[in-house]
Amino acid sequence: MDPASQDINLNSPNKGLGADRSDSLSDVPVEGAVGNSANPPPPGLTEEEAEELRTELTKVEEEINTLRQVLCAKERHAAELKRKLGLSPLNELRQNLTKSWQDVQTSNAYRSASATLDDITHSEAYKKTQETLSQAGQKTTAALSTMSTAISRKLGDMRALPFSNSFSNYSIRHSISMPAMRNSPTFKSFEDRMGNLK
Repeated sequence: MDPASQDINLNSPNKGLGADRSDSLSDVPVEGAVGNSANPPPPGLTEEEAEELRTELTKVEEEINTLRQVLCAKERHAAELKRKLGLSPLNELRQNLTKSWQDVQTSNAYRSASATLDDITHSEAYKKTQETLSQAGQKTTAALSTMSTAISRKLGDMRALPFSNSFSNYSIRHSISMPAMRNSPTFKSFEDRMGNLK
């Protein structure tokens, strides 16, 4: 079969076949198409119109399959080129993320939000809130430090006591719950500072 006689039109039912073989196509059954007696045409269509639509459907399905094969071949070729260039999927992802982040940073929404955040951080209310939280943190740190010192002192005092039967009944819980501990300036200071934080 010589190349000049081949039909390369994708819409042609004879694509890739020689002109001398076109009459043999009438003997090839079309998949999905059943004889006229078993499959009556849909309402509103004549037998000829239904047959024409079946033929066109067959052509379109063949074209779809051809395009799928071409697409697969192109994808394999692109993957091979990327491999030769040393482009890995991870590099592509990294480049895409970088480009996306740059796009976000140059977007109007991001610029607007950034400007609003700048305005908030430079506002008096923000500065006062930040100062108040900073002071509260310092007071809490000081209170916890004082309490830690007091507990360490009490534990040191307990170690200094001679070991006896009465010592086994003496516990940290008892020590802290004693009225003397509750009335101590350290405990009252801690209680006041915790009350201020509320």
